[in-house]
Amino acid sequence: MFCGEVMTTVNITRDILQRQIRDKRASGFQRSYHVTDPFIKRLGLEAELQGHTGCVNCLEWNERGDLLASGSDDQHAIIWDPFRHTKLTTMHTGHAANIFSVKFLPHSGDRILITGAADTKVHVHDLTVKETIHMFSDHTNRVKRIATAPMWPNTFWSAAEDGIIRQYDLRESSKRSEVLIDLTEFCGQLVEAKCLAVNPRDNNYLAVGANGPFVRLYDIRMINNYRKSVGQSTSAAVHTFCDRQKPIPDEAGQYYVAGHLPVKLPDYNNRLRVLVATYVTFSPDGTELLVNMGGEQVYLFDLTFKQRPYTFLLSTKCQPSTGDVQNGKTTNGVSNGIFLPSNHIRIESKMRLSSTELPAHLEKIKQQANDAFARQQWTQAIQLYSLGIHQASCNAMLYGNRAAAYMKRKWDGDHYDALRDCLKALTLNPAHLKAHFRLARCLFELKYVSEALECLDDFKGKFPEQAQSSACDCLDKDIKAALFTKTETAEDKKANSSIRFHSFNRKESIPEDEVVLRERSFDYKHRYCGHCNTTTDIKEANFFGSKGQYIVSGSDDGSFFIWEKETTNLVRILQGDESIVNCLQPHPNSCFLATSGIDPVVRLWSPRPETETENGRVVEDMDSAAQANQRRMNADPLEVMLLNMGYRITGLRGVGPDGSDDEDSSEGQVQCRPS
Repeated sequence: MFCGEVMTTVNITRDILQRQIRDKRASGFQRSYHVTDPFIKRLGLEAELQGHTGCVNCLEWNERGDLLASGSDDQHAIIWDPFRHTKLTTMHTGHAANIFSVKFLPHSGDRILITGAADTKVHVHDLTVKETIHMFSDHTNRVKRIATAPMWPNTFWSAAEDGIIRQYDLRESSKRSEVLIDLTEFCGQLVEAKCLAVNPRDNNYLAVGANGPFVRLYDIRMINNYRKSVGQSTSAAVHTFCDRQKPIPDEAGQYYVAGHLPVKLPDYNNRLRVLVATYVTFSPDGTELLVNMGGEQVYLFDLTFKQRPYTFLLSTKCQPSTGDVQNGKTTNGVSNGIFLPSNHIRIESKMRLSSTELPAHLEKIKQQANDAFARQQWTQAIQLYSLGIHQASCNAMLYGNRAAAYMKRKWDGDHYDALRDCLKALTLNPAHLKAHFRLARCLFELKYVSEALECLDDFKGKFPEQAQSSACDCLDKDIKAALFTKTETAEDKKANSSIRFHSFNRKESIPEDEVVLRERSFDYKHRYCGHCNTTTDIKEANFFGSKGQYIVSGSDDGSFFIWEKETTNLVRILQGDESIVNCLQPHPNSCFLATSGIDPVVRLWSPRPETETENGRVVEDMDSAAQANQRRMNADPLEVMLLNMGYRITGLRGVGPDGSDDEDSSEGQVQCRPS
């Protein structure tokens, strides 16, 4: 078996027999096979649930999946029977504004429903008597999300635009909440908490999304224990005026960020493009964190095999100070930057490559990808290379070729993904000429100008026969021109690794604790492209399947998108709303999906019969739809507003439909085509 090949054995006949013989295996069978590729390809509209009179902003399944709750701008909550497509309960929640979140309280027999709304209130309802039994008014701005945890049946949390995460305990006689996390102490008064989620496997971990590119993961138990110990020490000792107690212990918080976003913030701010995490959720096994980043793409973070944002470190100039480094990772499993291998292991790498030659079926996929690249079908080429990488993760050529396709397509984040691929290719084959040159180009495009010059100089030293090529001359001129015109302040002259994690707004000071947490952020594992998330701040992305095999997300174009999780390939687009799809909630144990958006209806999706030939909801040209969304994300805010009003606008700013660029047209033999 070649390196990285995925060999999964599935005996569905055996599983079917076991299901028939043993009743206990039936539920396991259903969980394992309820979302499969054939079902995804047949997914279509089953029903529309009508009952609301405003936008449906939130959906929630109960644990068994036989009830569906929805909340709306009409301030009503409705409980549906999703299989009979009927309303079971309709109640006015007592809110005075749009409802943004609904949650069933665990272990309440589906009797207790919690709602949060734009009126800054959190209400608790008894569905059996249609009454609001608790009303909390502690927030001072719109409440955007509610989270619950099975381990704490009487406890829940809320996130609001006052920047505060509150914790509620319904056993307390005071019926008041307490502040669990106050983001304003770290990010200033303008921070807004937008979303939160509790890890389903370990309810002690809470993920929080806010405006800005960073997503925060907190240990609830550690925070609560710390507060108790601080309270006890405060009562037992006399403190001076200068004493300052940290609101959260250092070990209780961990940040995650797509590595290219902090350095892109100034450019986004200049274009009035807002970055905000609109939804966070954990994978079914609790090992991954999915984030829908408003103004950008959907990102998946691995909570087990963490890695630092990729930075360029020349092997001769940077050596790790502590710990052994193996394959770019420290011995504690955390990536510590990837070092460019030196010349002396070129022969070794060639020997290694001979043992990782592609088998026939993957060689065919690579050739198909190369053909798509030659036709300038960059997205198709990327998807084919990704398919090959998924099965042969140790093949340097596939990474190098995919990097070339990313650099040609130039969607948001593509140059950073290309940089990651170049570094991976160089770790597998230090003599990969094209990957080394493309790395220098990526660093330049990502505004790491000094590092790009160092990388190019290193390239010339390793490959002197390429030093005088037109491609090298062109890039060298671009880099030196950028260095010449760049006017750096004293702060800008610091290393990129330190300046890129500071305040979004330079006028607002950020505490040193926050700066340290940002600098210790971990990078993403996968990125999912094609949708658009710029208009609403409640747009969801979710795992679909018992093992989270697929990723689903809403979009501003009225569609929802489905990707394969591991390959990141887009596999299906369905029209889910006349305007915008905001909510997507997969059924807990069936291939059944509930969606909602601007339309006052809830739509249910399931695999349609194989005899059903027409599916008018399918978007056939997925490449064009994804390309249009990338242009939409880069459009002027006024143009986006006109688009949302129904106007058609041609020639939006951004990458053209042919995906062409001029940045590397003169690269000659270094990068004119994939290997």
